[in-house]
Amino acid sequence: MSTSAMVLMLVIAPLNSFLFASKSFSIPNNDQSASIQKENSGFVEGVEKDTEKSAVNSAPAPIPIFQPIKKETATNLAIPNAHSSLIIDVDTKKVLYESSGNERRQIASLTKMMTATLVMEKISNLDELVTIGEEEVYIEGTKVGCPRSGYCISQRLKVGEKISTLSLLKAMLMNSANDAALALGKHIGGSEEAFVDMMNRKAKELGLNDTNFCTPSGLEPDGRELECYSSAHDIAYIAANSIKYDLIWDIMRLPNNTVVTSADGTCSHTILNTDIVLNDITNCIGGKTGFTPLAGRSLLLGASDPTGKHRIIAVLLDDPYRWQDIKTMISWTFQSYEWR
Repeated sequence: MSTSAMVLMLVIAPLNSFLFASKSFSIPNNDQSASIQKENSGFVEGVEKDTEKSAVNSAPAPIPIFQPIKKETATNLAIPNAHSSLIIDVDTKKVLYESSGNERRQIASLTKMMTATLVMEKISNLDELVTIGEEEVYIEGTKVGCPRSGYCISQRLKVGEKISTLSLLKAMLMNSANDAALALGKHIGGSEEAFVDMMNRKAKELGLNDTNFCTPSGLEPDGRELECYSSAHDIAYIAANSIKYDLIWDIMRLPNNTVVTSADGTCSHTILNTDIVLNDITNCIGGKTGFTPLAGRSLLLGASDPTGKHRIIAVLLDDPYRWQDIKTMISWTFQSYEWR
């Protein structure tokens, strides 16, 4: 045999072996096809994808956080009627204005912002029923059905009544009902004291150093009044943190004469809204009022700029002219700052 013939046989033999072996492959079933297709997903029409680059490009773009920048034309703000006042940007937590913002003071029912936050954290189903006890029924101050102490417009809560968490949340945030706040706190913590411990632990988690809660409602226990305090800064921070729970702020915008009922339908309670400037401030997110003789008249309010993208929280502590002053604060902020 010639040398050229031997070379030809050496080339053809491996080729025949490959072709024979190829014919022995079985056609993959659907699961196998899917697996093979998945393994080869880095290739499209013969062009290899850069899979690592593709994964990066497919990730959602981070939402930019716009910084509030004070305009050169901005004037100074003064709120002489308030003992303490502060404005904070929700997204950056930057303080845009403050006067005695870190001073420790009683904050009355602004306390209920922390109570509401813990309700949202701890209760996943707001249809969950709460049983009303005697302590709640005889609490002082504003109650469900009674928008002011001594002035009732509908049925009050009854001992043994079962009512949803959502209904109590409405009464607490809209009408600042102390019985609703206490009922929610006891339901979550097992006792008022245990729930207050949860409130104070949460404040520490948020890095707040000028806050010590005594009750879920904001009432100051007799003889312990000076133990119960927060600051304009701390309560504004708590409110800014709570904005992630849309329901809290949706409830605060509910209109007067909202009705909630007991689980069995036998008790009906009419709820008013204590925030009288909701409809006077454009793009108002919601607000919370507070009053005790020691704390004075306080107010917390959230609002957004005309685009709806940039939100602020304004706080007034112990201000007899809180309604007018809060309007001044909101207006000044959006005239004096731009976000970029």
